Amino acid sequence: MRSCGYACLSGIAITTILQSCATTKIVPGTIDQSELVIDLVDFEITKKKEQGFRKYIIVRNDALQFPLGIYRFSETEFTALYLKCTHQGAELQVFGDKIQCPAHGSEFSNRGVVEGGPATEKLREFPVRIENKQLKISLV
Repeated sequence: MRSCGYACLSGIAITTILQSCATTKIVPGTIDQSELVIDLVDFEITKKKEQGFRKYIIVRNDALQFPLGIYRFSETEFTALYLKCTHQGAELQVFGDKIQCPAHGSEFSNRGVVEGGPATEKLREFPVRIENKQLKISLV
């Protein structure tokens, strides 16, 4: 029974790691006044002449203490989440549609909602708009 449990857990862990490695893209983003700007092309994936899209990207910029996780739900719907745990402020890690805190194990959805504690508050979300094939994220 114990070895079966370990096998199941390792299978889940490997799947999560492979999913996150296959789709994670980190981009620098530029800050223009009070907005973080990224190109929508950063979400595009081309494999064997087929167009696809990443579910999310990670945006880092030296002006920000923590990165942002930008999730794409459709051609016009995006969510920008500040990857700082609301429990004690650790930098969060993204594993596909799950966001996890390495410090104390809090888990969040790709919309920033707490799915497992000890965190009790949802992640900070920034307003997002699309303009000229760019995603503009308001930092105020």
